[in-house]
Amino acid sequence: MFDFDATLPLMALQFVLLTFLLNAVFFKPISKTLDDRDGYIRTSKSSAAEYLEAAEKLAKQYDQELADSRRQAQQLIAQAQAEAKETVDKQIAQAQADAQQQREQVQRELDQQKQEALQALEGQVDSLSQQILGKLLGASAA
Repeated sequence: MFDFDATLPLMALQFVLLTFLLNAVFFKPISKTLDDRDGYIRTSKSSAAEYLEAAEKLAKQYDQELADSRRQAQQLIAQAQAEAKETVDKQIAQAQADAQQQREQVQRELDQQKQEALQALEGQVDSLSQQILGKLLGASAA
């Protein structure tokens, strides 16, 4: 059925040579390219993961700083409001005290003027009483 002459070993030799030739010319460069690409993908993926981690850390840090800044701003606003309220309260108290002093001063002046008016009226009443008495006595003596 089969002839085992020189063609079979020659074919086997050709197959082995073609395999080595294809391996050297075609498969090794393709394997190297695939390995290089795989390595590039791995390094890109790991560097992307590192960048993502760094970005997340920065985002957390910025969020924390933003929260701290907001908290400080709220404290400053509350402090400014408290100081403003305190200043307004002091000014109101001072204004009330000044108004009270002015009222008391006006009251004292009014009391003094009242006393002076009463004394003037008493003098006039005494004078009029003397005149009335003089006219009554003068009219009764005549």
